[in-house]
Amino acid sequence: MTRAPSKISLAELQQRIGYQFHQTDLLLQALTHRSASKTNNERLEFVGDSVVNHVVAVALFSKYPKVSEGELSRRRTHFVRGSFLAQIAIEWSLGDYLILGTGERKSGGRHRESILGDAVEAIAGAILLDSNLQQTAEVVLSWFQTALDQAAEGFDRDPKTKLQEWLQARQYPLPEYRLVSTTGPDHDQTFRAACKVKPFDTPFHGEGRSRREAEQEAASAALAELGDE
Repeated sequence: MTRAPSKISLAELQQRIGYQFHQTDLLLQALTHRSASKTNNERLEFVGDSVVNHVVAVALFSKYPKVSEGELSRRRTHFVRGSFLAQIAIEWSLGDYLILGTGERKSGGRHRESILGDAVEAIAGAILLDSNLQQTAEVVLSWFQTALDQAAEGFDRDPKTKLQEWLQARQYPLPEYRLVSTTGPDHDQTFRAACKVKPFDTPFHGEGRSRREAEQEAASAALAELGDE
């Protein structure tokens, strides 16, 4: 098993995290993988997952008041997914501080995205238990602030425009939109649209109060998938 980090190392890590623990045992637990001990970071990860989702959701809601619920949801998914959290961990050199079992350490566990991302969530949970929600939210928000600010440009242009630009830049055909269904009474209709995009065979779908909104949502779904390509 990897030895626990020294007090000096923990002090360095806390500077990178942006929070000084009153109970350093919570930080040590957040760094402990299940391969190393029965007292590990899984329960803290459970708490931290909710904290991170809450903080990012509130930040997106406040920063972009005109963006639709569907687009906010997709953006939140981008920020809270394991690969993005792993990037935060890499910025902290978090892998150097993880407490791993021998097998996990030898197999490269300290560089594995899933382990790094889970540890970031566990640290968020540990901060909450060590302080309060307001202070935790401030610290966690600081981890995402630069990326949230950089995302502003993406919100400035509507999804259909962004999708068209993405496809044109790669010399793909323009997207094809079609209305799939219209449900509900005349005064409260829900429109469902499909967006066919190369190189995907399956169309992307979106819903909205108007055909245009439904098409924008479908374009957003396509962009979210293309962003992972």
